[in-house]
Amino acid sequence: MNSVYASLGTTIFETMSRLAAEKGAVNLGQGFPEEDGPLDILEAAAKATLEGPNQYPPSRGLPALRQAVAAHYREHQNIDLDWQSEITITSGATEAIAAALLAFIEPGDEVILFEPMYDAYLPMVRRAGGVPSIVRLTPPHWRLQRETLTAAFNEKTRLVVINTPLNPSASVMSREELAMLAELCRAHNAIVVSDEVWEHVLFDDERHVSMLELLRDRTLKIGSAGKMFSLTGWKVGFACGAPALMDVFAKAHQFLTFTTPPNLQRAVAYALSKERSYFDAMRTGFQRSRDRLVSALEGEGFALLPAKGAYFVSIDLPASGIAMSDEAFAKHAIEHGVATIPVSAFYANPGAPALVRLCFAKRDETLDRGAEALIRAKRAL
Repeated sequence: MNSVYASLGTTIFETMSRLAAEKGAVNLGQGFPEEDGPLDILEAAAKATLEGPNQYPPSRGLPALRQAVAAHYREHQNIDLDWQSEITITSGATEAIAAALLAFIEPGDEVILFEPMYDAYLPMVRRAGGVPSIVRLTPPHWRLQRETLTAAFNEKTRLVVINTPLNPSASVMSREELAMLAELCRAHNAIVVSDEVWEHVLFDDERHVSMLELLRDRTLKIGSAGKMFSLTGWKVGFACGAPALMDVFAKAHQFLTFTTPPNLQRAVAYALSKERSYFDAMRTGFQRSRDRLVSALEGEGFALLPAKGAYFVSIDLPASGIAMSDEAFAKHAIEHGVATIPVSAFYANPGAPALVRLCFAKRDETLDRGAEALIRAKRAL
């Protein structure tokens, strides 16, 4: 058995979801919306399925979807992409990350990661033969610091993986931070894999800055229809980058999933043409849900960290007067009727701050029940 995967235990995400189902608890741990995506997009997928064709589409993706991705990013982020040479459609953003790592690094190359991090990054880097170099970000603002970032680069650094907005911290990297990173990547001949799946899920007038704006020839940008349209199970992702990167990336993609269901590709091509009002309404809705949950918890004395992007918010346990580890509190909370995720699950090294992550992409009644359960849990300490 491969040692990378054989050494992995059951993830905390699977554990908490199982416990929530067993105990009938409100699940604020699951990182996906409770509503099942816009009806018109679902109808477009159904129509595409019935009308076909449903055979293999091109490995790089249907021309209609690649053209739609290029038009979308031109409209929303002022990024000019050539749909034929700079875009590949993938079976979700996670597949795109895997393909990028397999395409861009050789065994022994160093890969800079930032913790807290999406849990797939570290095993993927190791399985591709990379050597992780981990930079820790610190709450409450989780900013890149020049001193620690500079120290992470050396002659073996080949690639940097970033995630902005960042899950689980709900922070957003600024243009200044990204410019600092771009400067170091140029100096060290490094590539950036920029996981931007939450690019449309921003709050409080935050604006997304794509790494492609600042490091055009050395960045592979990854987007996700699942995050844009609350259709996470569809697993339709976009990889965008310069032809020199895309040519090798597409070869790695070819031998992972080869392609992505054509009916879903056609439906996403339709969805990407939605007016800005759709994205504005989506953000407004998620922000309202965030504020509803935060208000209920703050009224009970919980301290929550700023949540500027993605649909997560974290409770700061020490600042809330809770002298427990995040994992211990998560287990305690589920006994009182709510599942959360300890943020230490997003760390490779010990010493993570005592935070628990909540997903607020839920119906009002779910958020209210979750808040009530958390309040019960706090009062029971």
